[in-house]
Amino acid sequence: MILPLLAALALTLTTAKLGGWASSRLGQPVVLGKLLAGLLLGPSILNVFALPYFDQAHVVGALREFGELGVIFLMFSAGLEIQIGDLTKAGRPALLAGVLGVLAPIALGVAGAMPLGYDLNQAIFLGLVMSATSVSISAQTLMELGRLRSREGLALLGAAVVDDVLAIGALAVFVALGLDEGGGPASLVGIFARMLLFLAGAYGLGSWLLPRALRWVEGRRLPISEPVVSLVIIVVLVFAWASEVVGGVAAITGAFIAGVALSAAPSKERIERGIHALAFAFFVPIFLVSIGLQADARALSVGDLGLVAVTCVIAIVSKVLGAGGGARLGGLAWPEALRVGVGMISRGEVGLIVASVGVNNGLLDASGFTAVVLMVLVTTLVTPPLLRLAFPQKESGHA
Repeated sequence: MILPLLAALALTLTTAKLGGWASSRLGQPVVLGKLLAGLLLGPSILNVFALPYFDQAHVVGALREFGELGVIFLMFSAGLEIQIGDLTKAGRPALLAGVLGVLAPIALGVAGAMPLGYDLNQAIFLGLVMSATSVSISAQTLMELGRLRSREGLALLGAAVVDDVLAIGALAVFVALGLDEGGGPASLVGIFARMLLFLAGAYGLGSWLLPRALRWVEGRRLPISEPVVSLVIIVVLVFAWASEVVGGVAAITGAFIAGVALSAAPSKERIERGIHALAFAFFVPIFLVSIGLQADARALSVGDLGLVAVTCVIAIVSKVLGAGGGARLGGLAWPEALRVGVGMISRGEVGLIVASVGVNNGLLDASGFTAVVLMVLVTTLVTPPLLRLAFPQKESGHA
């Protein structure tokens, strides 16, 4: 069944690259065109992969898995651009932006969902779904603009780590206390300790061991093709795997930590060239297209449109007010704080993972899940052009 997958990959990559090129020609970030390419190919418009030729081979699932690899390599690339000292300098704005960026969506989510007929548990859960930020889209946009290492860019990346830990921790609290499945307060302390220990341990081990391992591989001149890049790929995959299995946080967090740990390595330029070619030629475009493939606007009834609208509005406003307000309280100027808030708007795989937990526990029905997917798509679509407006000067880009 490899032939349908080959055709699907060729179609996906061609559409993504054409969409990115068209978006760039129109003065917009290339990621926007790739996201729209996914919406075009997906069930909302053409539904290409529902054709029997593709459907029988389950190519949508394969594309989604390729896309998950894409976001992992994307966040590793973002980590390579960051020195740990840069993140610590952005500590207070990042911390407050991360904390308020989680609390605001939960509060506004409850206020918006309960008038639509949701009970308290369901409303809180919808707020939890909206609290999970995915900055992979923002990271690529900032890399295009050459602003990833700006004050707001560093605050954004730091806030994303805080957001990830708090959002997943809040989900654990909700499951433990609301659904009575988590084992009580003692287990909650264990969950948070596990996350924090993993984050500290992964960076400590990575920053000490990985540069030494790379120097050893380079010095031995092993009869292996591309030994440095091969080792880095293995490291990224292991860190991403351990992030969820060992640390209980999203896989992209582990990949990001691996990138930061290698950001000062002597062979950084060689790593960047190898990973950039692999990621941006193949995996990242598939990731961007796969977001659109998960949305099915035609499955929604007229009655569901109110839920979709409320969810999208709250998702956008809550991050701008919460994360942006937190960054301002942390000491950033209003324009910088606004950029942090805008950069935290996009949702992604973490929100979808949280939503799937809700479906499995009866807290989210099929319509609610579709509304969440569309919210992820809308917030992902609006973030690049809004960031472009916040950073008007584009320095470079890759279609």
